[in-house]
Formats: sequence, C-alpha cells, structure tokens
Amino acid sequence: MTKNGPPREGKGCSLSSMYFPTTRQGGKGLSRPGPTPRDESDDNIDRAHESAKNRGFEFEFGKSFLKMALAVTSSSSASISGRAFTPSSEPKAPQLGSIRVFDRSYSQIQNQAVTFSQRRRSVRPVNAQPKRSESIVPSAATTVAPEVVEKVEVEDYAQLAKELENASPLEIMDKALEKFGNDIAIAFSGAEDVALIEYAHLTGRPYRVFSLDTGRLNPETYQFFDTVEKHYGIHIEYMFPDAVEVQALVRTKGLFSFYEDGHQECCRVRKVRPLRRALKGLRAWITGQRKDQSPGTRSEIPVVQVDPVFEGLDGGAGSLVKWNPVANVAGHDIWNFLRAMNVPVNSLHSKGYISIGCEPCTRSVLPGQHEREGRWWWEDAKAKECGLHKGNIKQEEGGQNGMAAESNGAATETDIFTSQNLVTLTRTGIENLVKLEDRKEPWIVVLYAPWCPFCQAMEASFVELADKLAGSSVKVGKFRADGEQKEFAQKELQLTSFPTILFFPKHSSQPIKYPTEKRDVDSLMAFVNALR
Repeated sequence: MTKNGPPREGKGCSLSSMYFPTTRQGGKGLSRPGPTPRDESDDNIDRAHESAKNRGFEFEFGKSFLKMALAVTSSSSASISGRAFTPSSEPKAPQLGSIRVFDRSYSQIQNQAVTFSQRRRSVRPVNAQPKRSESIVPSAATTVAPEVVEKVEVEDYAQLAKELENASPLEIMDKALEKFGNDIAIAFSGAEDVALIEYAHLTGRPYRVFSLDTGRLNPETYQFFDTVEKHYGIHIEYMFPDAVEVQALVRTKGLFSFYEDGHQECCRVRKVRPLRRALKGLRAWITGQRKDQSPGTRSEIPVVQVDPVFEGLDGGAGSLVKWNPVANVAGHDIWNFLRAMNVPVNSLHSKGYISIGCEPCTRSVLPGQHEREGRWWWEDAKAKECGLHKGNIKQEEGGQNGMAAESNGAATETDIFTSQNLVTLTRTGIENLVKLEDRKEPWIVVLYAPWCPFCQAMEASFVELADKLAGSSVKVGKFRADGEQKEFAQKELQLTSFPTILFFPKHSSQPIKYPTEKRDVDSLMAFVNALR
C-alpha cells in the first residue's frame, strides 16, 4: 500500500471509521442494528477493551456500541472494506499504517460524539443484566470458594505413653527431641533433674533448657546453674516473676507470709505464672517428675501426656505436650546414673537435701523421712505441691486423694505398718487407752494414714521397732486417724500432721508426743528407752 493509498481489502475498518463512521447514502444516519451473532470481531473488541483498561484508558463509548458500530460498518462493505476509497470532496488526511486521521472541525466531532453517546445510552447490550442494589445482595449471589483446610495428623499420646511405658529415659528423651525440635525445652530446677540434661546431651540432638528463678533460691543453687552451663556449653533460659506482683505480695503480707497462711500464694506469683509465660512459647516441655517422689500425689504420672493445665504456643486446651522421661525410674537409680556419668550435682545434696526448692521452704531430711518432707514441712502431707504439676496430682473424691470412703469414713487402700508385733487399735481401743490412768504396760502408738507418703516412708523403721520390742514390756500399736477419725485425733490425740507418734507411759494418763522428725529405728528406740 502506498502512503496515501487505500487500505488493504478484507482487513476491517480503520480506527477513525470505528469511532466516526460515515453516514449511509441518503443521509438518514445510523440505523439501529439488530442483534448479531458473536463472531471474531466480538473477540477483537473484548481484547481491545481489556488492553485499553490495563493502560488506564477508559473508553468513552461502551463495548456494546463498539459492537453495534462494527456491525454497521460491516454491512457497508462497499463504502469501507468492500472497495477502495476514491477521491471525494472531503479533505484527505495523512494515514499512519491502517489508521486514518480526518481533519474534521471540532464542532462536527463534538456533535457526533453527543449523538453517539445518546445512541449508546439507548442501546442495551446483549448480555446486560439489571443493576443490583449494592445494599442487599442475596446470599446465593455470592460465590465463596471452598476453604482449603490443611489436614493435621493428631497424635494419640495416650497410646504413645503405653508404647513407651517400658522404654529407657534415653529413648524417651530422644523421641521427644525428635518430634518437637526447637519447640520443646527441659524444665530444670537445679536438683537431681540435671539427669534430664545429661540424657538430652547423650542423644546428640540440639536441646533447650529453662529454669524459674524465684529470687529466693539457695546460693548453692545459683552456683550450680553456672556449673551446669559451663559443663554442657549451654545457656539456661531463666524466667523471673513479675516485679509488680512480687512487690505487692511482700508489701501487703511480708517476706514470710507462707509460714502463716500456706505457700500457694507465693508459689503462684514466683513460680506458676512465670512458668505459664515460658510454656506459651513452646509446644512441649520435659520434666523430672517421678512416681516415687510423692506416692500420694504423683503415683500415676505417664511418660508422655497432653498437659491438662498449661497452654502452649498455639493456645487452647491440648496445645502443650508434657514429657516425663524418668517417671518410672526410682530415685536411687537416678543417683546411680549421675555418679556413673560423673554429672555435676548441687552441693546441697551432700548436706542432706534431696528435694530442693526455695531457700525458706526447703530443708534437709532426716533418716526415715520421705524426700518431700524437706519441702514446706510446716504443712500437711497433702499440701506438698507448688502447683507446677497440678495436672498430675490425685485429687480427693470422698476419701483421701481420690479413694472412695468406706462407711466409717476411712479410705479403701492397702494398709501399712503390718506386723504380727503391731496391735491395730480401733476407735474404742484408743479411747480406752487414753482414759486409763494406771496402765499395766507402756504403749507407743503411731497415728497414720495409709495414703500419706511420709507414713509410708517410716513404715520400715516402725515395724523394725515393733520387732525389737517384741517380748518386752512395751506394746507397739497403730491407729488410723484419717477420714472420720481425724477430728477426734486432732482434739484428743494431739494430731497435727501424719505421722504423729505418741508414747503412753505406764503410770500417767497424759500421752507424750514424739518431738522430732528423726524417724529411724535408733532414734525411736532412744525415745522409748528414755520414757519406759
């Protein structure tokens, strides 16, 4: 095609003829076209319209009118694409490619634009739908794509606990670290639970350790923390209590209020709440709980469980898993392991401390005492927990520690202090013993509860005492003082906590209470020999 020649035939109309088509012969203007079938031109228009929108250009005339205009120009093939343009009275315009620009007056173009705009408003697109109200849209009109939910496999930890029941602590530790990686940490108290760190070290896997610094630990414990960090090349993540809460507690109730109204409030501020904050950043934690630490409250600890009390990183019930690798290990076996592996230990252990906590609430235990008797010694045996492992404590239900009560109020549980040289006293028998002013022989009697771990701890010593006194002038007896008998024992028998040991002299009605917590057989025998 020459520069000023006509456009090639069969290639459609020029852009100028699309926007400003010439009138039909007869001067009648555009006739309203009827619906036309969708053809290739429709697709061309769609693509052109979309391309223009992407360039930020808004067509002044709608897609429907372009379709109408193209239909009109298609029917006038003779004037547009069916024949070549011939010279006319209209001034020639320069042509760029297939685009023809006409030098028309501004008023003529403006009038045609108005006319076409009016035409556009009067022509309804083929596929047009009535405009919906924006304020009321039927729910069926809104198409919501189905939400793709990632299927998460839920672990059955009760089943896993059964599978690992007979596994070694090292195997359990390895399983825990493998499953949770950096989202699990060892809770370290600064006592014999250093064995957990040794087990983690032996797995060869990376591990984290955190500890609760209550602000009232023994100096030896702080020194031990430093020793452990250097020995294993780790950094312990310390958690501290809220300063405002501690300040309010101390200013209101003093530094030693726990001696008067119990340790729970202080432990809640200094231990439980900091632990809760620490666990919110984890998905699992590892503890040093053992079943034999407190037979009355921890005897049913599984090696792994969903934590029933605290929440983990994801929040909500079931978001935290609790691992207890040494749950089935006896205390003496833990110590054999520490010695065999040459693991550093807290120097307080060599001074008689077994269970170690805060300095004001921990002391060494004596021969014949249970290890937990060194904690909160001024409280009842059932209160020897700080709240960190509340979910593992057996609760009372009718009787003591979850055991059903019999008709007389005593819990149904295997009795202790069983020996042919021990006399089991009933309520009537102990009342008669108290009333007697001139006894034929002296008596030493233990007031006990079979569920009490401290009574269980001294059972061997008291049975041995009974065997040694067999055939002598001293009778050895026991009286179960829990359940319905507890109020009587507190009022008439000087019972304050279990166990309580009384000596009934031969010529005195007033019993003498054993004054010390040294419950080894030699100390008990010395007490009897001093009074009989």
